[in-house]
Amino acid sequence: MQTGTTLISSLADLGLAARCPRLVIKVGSALLVDAAGPRREWIAALAGEIAAARGRGQEVVVVSSGAIALGARTLGLDKGGRGSLADAQAAAAVGQIALSGLWAELLGAHGLVAAQLLLTLEDLEDRRRYLNAAATLGRLLDAGAVPVVNENDSVATQEIRFGDNDRLAARVAQAARASAVLLLSDIDGLYDRNPKEPGAKLLPLVRGVTTEIHAMADGGSGSGMGSGGMTSKLQAAEIAERAGIALVIGNGTKDRPVARVIEQGVGTLFLPKRKTGARKAWLGGRLRLKGTIAVDAGAAKALVGDASLLARGITRVDGDFLRGDAVAIVSPEGQVIAHGLSEYDAAECGKLIGRHSSEHEALLGYSPRSAIVHRDQLVLL
Repeated sequence: MQTGTTLISSLADLGLAARCPRLVIKVGSALLVDAAGPRREWIAALAGEIAAARGRGQEVVVVSSGAIALGARTLGLDKGGRGSLADAQAAAAVGQIALSGLWAELLGAHGLVAAQLLLTLEDLEDRRRYLNAAATLGRLLDAGAVPVVNENDSVATQEIRFGDNDRLAARVAQAARASAVLLLSDIDGLYDRNPKEPGAKLLPLVRGVTTEIHAMADGGSGSGMGSGGMTSKLQAAEIAERAGIALVIGNGTKDRPVARVIEQGVGTLFLPKRKTGARKAWLGGRLRLKGTIAVDAGAAKALVGDASLLARGITRVDGDFLRGDAVAIVSPEGQVIAHGLSEYDAAECGKLIGRHSSEHEALLGYSPRSAIVHRDQLVLL
C-alpha cells in the first residue's frame, strides 16, 4: 500500500484511504482505565471504529497506554503504579497481559487480528533496531493485522525510556511510514491558552510547531494516570512534521471519537513542514543525543545553506560522545538548529575547535575526515 502525507490538508482527510492510507491511533491511559478497571465498552466501541477504518481500505496501528494503570490496580500499588521505577516495571509486566488480551478479544470480534509489539526508546533510537521494528510493522500490516504497540515499561529505565506514548506514537508512525497520527486525549485539541481560562480558543490548524505554539502548552497530565500533557503532544507533532507526517489531537472522552474528529472536524491538525529522507527523518526525530556542538554565526548560516559542519566554525563541545553518535548542533543564541552524527569523538572535537582543516592532521596524528558532521549525516530542525 502506498503511504504518504502530502495530500492531508483537513481533518476529514483522515477518513479517506486515498489521502490517509495508514493511520496511527494513540490512546491514553485515562481513556482505557478508570478506578473500576478497563473501560471495556469504550474500548469495544473504538475497536468498532478501527474496523470501520479497515473497511474503508485504511491500515491502522494502535499505540496503547494503560498497562501500568491496569497492573497497578491488580497488584494494589498506590500512585497508579508510578510511585517508583520498580513499581512501574512490575505493574507493566502484569498489566500488559491483560491489555493485549483485551485488544485481541475486542478487535477479534470484528474479524481483526491483533499483534502485540513492545518497544523501548533504544529500539527506535538505534538505527539497525529501528529498521527491524519498521520491517516488523510493515509485514504485520501487509498481512492484515492490527499492530498494538506500547512502550516496554517492564525493562525501560528512567534514563532509557520515552516516558509518554505521544512521542512513541510519532516515532512508530515514522517507522510504519504512516500518513497521520491521531492522539486521542481528554481535550478537543490545542487551545491558544489554558482551556479553563475565559475566551480560550481551539486552534483547528497549526502549520509548524513554533516557540509561540509551545508557549500555549501545559506540560501536566490532567488525569494523574498518564505521563504526558500538551507539551509531549507538541513534541510528538515536531517529530511527525519532520518526517512529513500529519498529526491530530482529538478528544477521546466523546462517543465515537474518531468519527467526531473526521466527520465533525473537532480537533487540531498539525501539518508537516516538509518531508525529509527516511534516514534524516529518523535522525531529526531522535530523543537521546550524546552531546552538543555549539557553532558560530557563520557556521550556522552555512548549515542552512546545506553545508557540512567544519571544525573552524565550532565554538564549544559538550558531552561524552563517540564517533557515530548523535549530537545536537546549537546556534550562538543557544537554539538547537540541527541533529547530526559526529565523525569524531568529543575529545577530538575539542582539539579541533576553531581550527582550519589544514591543521587537523598535526593535531590528531592521522589524516582528517572531511567534516565534523557531514551534510549527509545532518538534518536541520
